Amino acid sequence: MLDQINKTRSDRSYDGANWNEHEDKFTQTFYEQNLSQFWRPEDISLQPDLNLWASLSPEIKLAYAQNLVVLTFLDTYQGDIGMPVVSRSIAPEYHQRKAVLNFMAAMENAVHAKSYSNIFMTYMSNDDIEDLFAWGQDNKNMQNILALIVGYYENLDRLNYKRQYQGLDGDVSDYEYNVAQWKAMVASVFLESCLFYSGFYYPLYFYGQGKLMQAGEIINLILRDESIHGLYIGNLAMELYREFDEKTQKELYEWLTTYLDEIYQEEVELIEFIYDPVDLSHDVKIFVRYNANKAMMNLGFDPYFEYEEVNPVVLNGLNTETKTMDNFSMKGNGYQKMKSESLMDNDFYFDAPRIKR
Repeated sequence: MLDQINKTRSDRSYDGANWNEHEDKFTQTFYEQNLSQFWRPEDISLQPDLNLWASLSPEIKLAYAQNLVVLTFLDTYQGDIGMPVVSRSIAPEYHQRKAVLNFMAAMENAVHAKSYSNIFMTYMSNDDIEDLFAWGQDNKNMQNILALIVGYYENLDRLNYKRQYQGLDGDVSDYEYNVAQWKAMVASVFLESCLFYSGFYYPLYFYGQGKLMQAGEIINLILRDESIHGLYIGNLAMELYREFDEKTQKELYEWLTTYLDEIYQEEVELIEFIYDPVDLSHDVKIFVRYNANKAMMNLGFDPYFEYEEVNPVVLNGLNTETKTMDNFSMKGNGYQKMKSESLMDNDFYFDAPRIKR
């Protein structure tokens, strides 16, 4: 087998990424936007939230934390396999596209998922955190949603290998490969532009009221990233979809709506489990349908669900267009950064207190 692999590689001509030329009309724009938005979880101090967190009821704390676990699981697999497998499926000559996808993959796990861990570590005990992760692993709907997403990533990953080393494990037709690639992109867009939003709802609900503001700033920074991730993958998916003939396009759209119905049903059950105890399930479902329509538009299709009014408090939490900081609510993209400096020897010299006689 190794000889066959080496022969396959020897037939290939290698080239380099030439950033002086544009591969398409949008990739370098997304590259610049991704870099301009870069941030670190460690920059954001969560200490100002602690007094309010301590005053919340156990039901509210649990719903808030369970949502962060949902987001953690989704971001983990988006970073581990989702973005990387789409990157590997892109034709070898598109180095800039691969660079953008790889950058976004790193953000998903190394920044977004780690941010949720920072919130956990600040708000909760180690035992409570372990219980939460165990709940995520045991929750049927959470696992079904991941299976519905990751399954399409894994199928594309399998075909990537087969196609790269044709003849080792059977040939792969262009049609089979392109359909698998498009479906993986659709799964990615639904994750980025729809599934995340049930988890985002509760932090935004607090943030829109001026509560748990530092955690809310983290969520808004993540939202800002996810919005361009969904748009970029959506652009790639639309480009691919246009290459299919009309009959195939119709079949793929029928698959798309069936797939959306399936993951939405799992999402509804998960929402009810988390949000029923805090009486917010109805509003969260509206928010998820609102964002499912955005996902459809990112893929180049008309909205799937009827238009509904989203809770204005949550929309207020989403409204961070301005860079101006409100000094009373701390709201804005100018989040409070954690300030630190190295300890020096003289930090340990203290004036002895005088004893009053």
